[in-house]
Amino acid sequence: MQAVAHNPKIAKKVGIPASTAAEYVQSNVGKKAYSKLPEAKAADGGLYANIHAKRQRIAEGSHEKMRKPGSEGAPTAGAFRESAKTAKMAKGGVSLAVGRGEKMPVERGAGLTQKGREKYNRETGSELKAPQPEGGKRRDSFCARMGAVAEKSEKGSRSRASMKRWNCPGW
Repeated sequence: MQAVAHNPKIAKKVGIPASTAAEYVQSNVGKKAYSKLPEAKAADGGLYANIHAKRQRIAEGSHEKMRKPGSEGAPTAGAFRESAKTAKMAKGGVSLAVGRGEKMPVERGAGLTQKGREKYNRETGSELKAPQPEGGKRRDSFCARMGAVAEKSEKGSRSRASMKRWNCPGW
């Protein structure tokens, strides 16, 4: 609505007068918006935060009702799985260790092993791929991102070892 209130072209395109949109925006200043879509994430924490907030509103007398599992608009099993992944990452992420064979020691070039990448992908839904030391866009991107980190780190660090493993120029 703010876009409609501040841009006459958008107001004309959607068919809402800019003055009406401005009035709506002004009436909602300072109010917290709650989405009715279960997949939508509030700025304050996601699915579980939305559920908690709704329970608080109900306790305060809002006359809302919690949806039954499986009903239209209720969070799906997939939404809960995705939310659990996000919550796990907020608590420090996936636990990977050299001793379990999930990370390579610094002497061997640091980085994740195939076993470590599979564990990370499984627990986070990511799609990590193996290093690309022979060259290409992924290597160039990695070297550009990690270059500043490796320069600031001390000799023998994991970041410097990974730069060598990826065959980054100058390492």
